[in-house]
Amino acid sequence: MKQHQFDPTARGALDGVRVVDLSRLVAGNMLTKVLADHGAEVIKIEPPEGDTLRAWRVGGIETSWKTICRNKFSVTLNLRHAEAIAALKELVATASMFVESFRAGVLEAMGLSPETLLAINPKLVIVRISGWGQTGPYAHKPGFGTLVEGYSGFAAINGFADREPVLPPMFMGDAYAGLYGAGSAMIALRHAEMTGQGQVIDLSLFEPIFSVLEPQMANYRISGKLKPRTGSRSTNTAPRNAYRTSDDGWVCLSASTQGMTEKLLRSIGREELITDPRFVNNPARLKNIDALDAIVAEFVASRTLAENLEHFDRTGVTIGPIMDAGRLEQDRYVTEREALIEVPDEEMPGGRLPMVGHVPRLSATPTILARPAPRLGEHNEAILGAENCARLKASGAMP
Repeated sequence: MKQHQFDPTARGALDGVRVVDLSRLVAGNMLTKVLADHGAEVIKIEPPEGDTLRAWRVGGIETSWKTICRNKFSVTLNLRHAEAIAALKELVATASMFVESFRAGVLEAMGLSPETLLAINPKLVIVRISGWGQTGPYAHKPGFGTLVEGYSGFAAINGFADREPVLPPMFMGDAYAGLYGAGSAMIALRHAEMTGQGQVIDLSLFEPIFSVLEPQMANYRISGKLKPRTGSRSTNTAPRNAYRTSDDGWVCLSASTQGMTEKLLRSIGREELITDPRFVNNPARLKNIDALDAIVAEFVASRTLAENLEHFDRTGVTIGPIMDAGRLEQDRYVTEREALIEVPDEEMPGGRLPMVGHVPRLSATPTILARPAPRLGEHNEAILGAENCARLKASGAMP
């Protein structure tokens, strides 16, 4: 795995864009990670106890914080104090973006309504992240990604038909919202730069994950049927599944075109099935998926993972291994592509922290690695100045 070093002099395409980030946990931090990776000055405004994301530790180490909050700055303010609010407003006056993830109405109660912020800085892009949005009957409710993963229809179609609906084992709803948020923030920034007009982005956790489940509602309108839970199978194409190998490995296969299905059947020595009425086209294969899956599974189960991969790679069939973290760490594609890199970190075993590399890859303005995720309050004086920090500490507005 390639080792990278942080370079505090690195500059990205968003150099000069200041982002004041009051968000907590994943969605907002994912949003500002994208911006920070491209050179934006992301200033995390943390309460005295720190962003809740810092509490997600493994072996006592803030792995979520370290990987999602690289390239950012940390300033601690107790926003229950008027002096802290005043200091925050001074930062807003110099910022391009403002990100928050409070429940609807909390920002207003703090004296930081969008109207107030835009009066301070008319070009400001304000991203408001909440579970259910700033309007509607659920605006007052708290919301975590788990709730929208269930409410959106995702959990209902995830898993196996004879078992309970399955929620994702990672922060899917938050991640979708964060990535949507980064794109929408850049659209709004472009508008602000062109017109001088800032605006408010109302970003719920619900709508991004709901949107990627298209066309579930159109399909339901046509068929009147609910999409069943099918495990790793697809309701659109067959064969598509996960298959166990003889050495207890797993492969995933998708033959989603007629040509690929025919190539697959030839590769397993069953060319006669191409004209079999049960498998002659995709609708027929979907009706007879149990029989087709059994044929493919039998072939895969008679070979090791390595043998299957070698065979299907040679025959041009779209199949791949189901990987886990242990395999990914040693995988040639992941390491040579630098999808996974290492950076220095004295808290980690071996002194190195593995993290995702450059996403996405821009030829002229690649992402940067300027600094590791900040310690709590590390940049108080660098951002606010020593004199201001002394005054804020004396008043209790800064820990």
